[in-house]
Amino acid sequence: MATKALQPHATPPQQIRNFCIIAHIDHGKSTLADRMLQITGVVEARQMRAQYLDRMDIERERGITIKSQAVRMPWELEGQTYCLNMIDTPGHVDFTYEVSRSLAACEGAVLLVDAAQGIEAQTLANLYLAMENELTIIPVLNKIDLPAAQPEKYAAELAGLIGCDPEDVLKVSGKTGEGVEALLDRVVGDLPAPVGDPDAPARAMIFDSVYDTYRGVVTYVRVVDGNLNPRERIAMMSTKATHELLEIGVISPEPKPSNGLGVGEVGYLITGVKDVRQSKVGDTVTNMAKPATDAIGGYKDPKPMVFSGLYPIDGSDYPDLRDALDKLKLNDAALVYEPETSAALGFGFRVGFLGLLHLEIVRERLEREFDLDLISTQPNVVYQVTMDDGTEIEVTNPSEFPYGKVAEVREPVVKATILAPSEFIGAIMELCQGKRGQLGGMDYLSEDRVEMRYTLPLAEIVFDFFDQLKSKTRGYASLDYQEAGDQAADLVKVDILLQGEGVDAFSAVVHKDKAYSYGTMMAGKLKDLIPRQQFEVPIQAAIGARVIARETIRAIRKDVLAKCYGGDISRKRKLLEKQKAGKKRMKNIGSVEVPPEAFVAALSSDEPTKDKAKK
Repeated sequence: MATKALQPHATPPQQIRNFCIIAHIDHGKSTLADRMLQITGVVEARQMRAQYLDRMDIERERGITIKSQAVRMPWELEGQTYCLNMIDTPGHVDFTYEVSRSLAACEGAVLLVDAAQGIEAQTLANLYLAMENELTIIPVLNKIDLPAAQPEKYAAELAGLIGCDPEDVLKVSGKTGEGVEALLDRVVGDLPAPVGDPDAPARAMIFDSVYDTYRGVVTYVRVVDGNLNPRERIAMMSTKATHELLEIGVISPEPKPSNGLGVGEVGYLITGVKDVRQSKVGDTVTNMAKPATDAIGGYKDPKPMVFSGLYPIDGSDYPDLRDALDKLKLNDAALVYEPETSAALGFGFRVGFLGLLHLEIVRERLEREFDLDLISTQPNVVYQVTMDDGTEIEVTNPSEFPYGKVAEVREPVVKATILAPSEFIGAIMELCQGKRGQLGGMDYLSEDRVEMRYTLPLAEIVFDFFDQLKSKTRGYASLDYQEAGDQAADLVKVDILLQGEGVDAFSAVVHKDKAYSYGTMMAGKLKDLIPRQQFEVPIQAAIGARVIARETIRAIRKDVLAKCYGGDISRKRKLLEKQKAGKKRMKNIGSVEVPPEAFVAALSSDEPTKDKAKK
């Protein structure tokens, strides 16, 4: 039987250290994790590959971490073998929710900073998250082997932020492996052992789940009190669902079944459940025979920041899209969606995302992993509209924006933190003021690096703010933001009319000052994308009944005079009048044909070049 190969029963809490790595994109988290796996011997040299813990193709291609990954490693110090549970976390602001879940399962965090770039805004945000969770922080400078590295300068900057001595900042190289052993010693020495009551009723927190086609839902847990054993019945405290534990074990870095998990241990559970809604991230698992009374708190559900409609190009793919979103929600707990219909695009879903990168990644995963062809509508945020008679309407889609007398429109705002070299202050201020931002404060982290705090409307950030910020600062600036309530704003709905009929997929809620530029841009785009018809087609952008921009698609003309060689002018006029009458009749009964490619190109949040590359 397979039980002979099982891992021994639970490790004593005094020998366990749970920690995660927090860092900005491209500061070397995954490379450092690779070295740790090699040095501790959990991955053999012949199986080793770069970005070992990044399992998705998209992660490997883009060089970014999207999903947190947990792994268990042994480490020996002064004759005692310790068990290190490491969680590798994403660095992008859109995946902060992944980071917050990982922090809840740890006692400490390794703060990793590039020795050539210094601390970035998103790392700062994750550092504050770790401090709020009262985690022990180990400051580490990575990439010290680079010629451009300035370890002394950035060690002083880090020490100033955390409140330690510059000598306490470890200097490592994830690429060469220098200093990694000292870092593992420091993890064992500095981080506290997990605390819990082994005799109390079992309580384990779900911090992640994945869907396996063959085995169903695989749930990742951190045990807080008591212990969990194979073949016992467990209960989920929020949904009250009960299951039998078919398999329990640890990830090292491949799943290894064990005889159970005790206090402080991190591992996985398999119950054979196929329904993705049964395993909610943040839920507490307990023993059905001896249940706990209090669930583990401290988890906030993520709030979607950006909404976009996802529609299958082929309407018959709608059930497949629903199943795909159900499965993806298990891998990505921050995904929120509900069905919606559009007159132009048919059946689809209104999906909430944490940001634009999140939207891009989800759409790409749906297309790749589930073989779907999708159209995504323009991303937009949630508005609160108050009418003159006092009724309040929540608008998540421009088509829901009410007609009639509007008293006030409120839009969400965010507090943004921008870190950049001080030479770019003017360019950043100009950009933020152009996006209706208000400066909240400015601090110098060192003589040549500045932290700027702005209050900005979320709608201005979700389109191209980050791209413009990067181009204006030559890629040196970094951005982090968090929601900060809402404010009243002068917003209007711009409708796009084809032949006098509104197309709901192209309408947008924009600021009054930008309505004209949006209308002309969309009308111009559609003029190039919609093929010419047998009759003239007007494309209009309108606010209510007032047209603010117009383009005309010229009719395809048939040369009816081609067969007239000379002769009387009245014969030619007669043919032209006959053609004119025919076109008039056609105009009355004809409707404009808009090919799906026009919707894809007009609504694409990508640049046209990216779309071509995908095709």
